[in-house]
Amino acid sequence: MEVINTTGRRKKAIARIYMQKGKGKITVNKKDFKVYFPTESLRYKVQQPFGITSLKGKYDVKANLTGGGVSGQAEALRLAISKALVEIDAELKAPLKKEGLMTRDPRMVERKKPGQKKARKKFQFSKR
Repeated sequence: MEVINTTGRRKKAIARIYMQKGKGKITVNKKDFKVYFPTESLRYKVQQPFGITSLKGKYDVKANLTGGGVSGQAEALRLAISKALVEIDAELKAPLKKEGLMTRDPRMVERKKPGQKKARKKFQFSKR
């Protein structure tokens, strides 16, 4: 079995993964994912594609994560893993799509505009 290479994105976070048959070890930036993602909810997000497809413990994942925050990185990794699983077996696409794991979330932080305090917030208006 060859190595499958996919990417996932969320906000400013980018996940590049290399997945192959193994014992279910997930390595993120040369650390165990349980060390990299401190909370249980983030760990759940990362393992969600394996749980839905009941392939937990069958593939090893090596991931390089850059940009964004921890939550965005976890969701980018989740998308990359989902894409890799579909590349292995196309029949897995239906259950993953049903759970919403195959769609890239397009929401990004809106840029700050000149002459305003933030993206939408304005400076206080004084009539007199």
